[in-house]
Amino acid sequence: MKVTKTNLDGLILLEPKTYTDERGFFLETYERSRYKAVGVPEDFVQDNHSRSENGVLRGMHFQVKRPQAQLLTVMRGKIFDVCVDLRKSSETFGKWYGIELSDVGPRQIYMPPGIAHGFCVLSDFADLHYKVSRAYDHSDESGLFWNDPDVGIAWPIQTPKVTARDAAYLKLADLTIDKLPHEIPLEKI
Repeated sequence: MKVTKTNLDGLILLEPKTYTDERGFFLETYERSRYKAVGVPEDFVQDNHSRSENGVLRGMHFQVKRPQAQLLTVMRGKIFDVCVDLRKSSETFGKWYGIELSDVGPRQIYMPPGIAHGFCVLSDFADLHYKVSRAYDHSDESGLFWNDPDVGIAWPIQTPKVTARDAAYLKLADLTIDKLPHEIPLEKI
């Protein structure tokens, strides 16, 4: 498996080995000991699947009191995936990382707890699979305004389809310490 560090502390891009032949391909998307060896320390507790159509932008989501680590794989389609570091103690606080991910030459993105996550769909539709380190809690969910000029994400689409909830999230400058993801030592996750 190829592992690439990104410009955000702890955020890594993974390229698992894919076995292809005339029948198609086989890809092992997670095996705990191998992933721990390359810097993914969590024992994941929940798997999620989302489907979105072309032009949809979801994000920038995070949980506040119980932040999640995530391992994301695009199962079908193509997205522009974005992560913003919201860990106040991090040297990369407020910085973002974006990359195209697709089902061709599959790559995964590992996000440690404290990262706001979002994506926009570039294909007709996209199916995403997430492994998360903590169960989803709707009452703990929050977000960062997807188009905050102070963060400056270079989205590849001009007029995305965004929910009213996502459009109403606060900008980074307005996220007080109590509204940022709480920083929890990894051993407590």
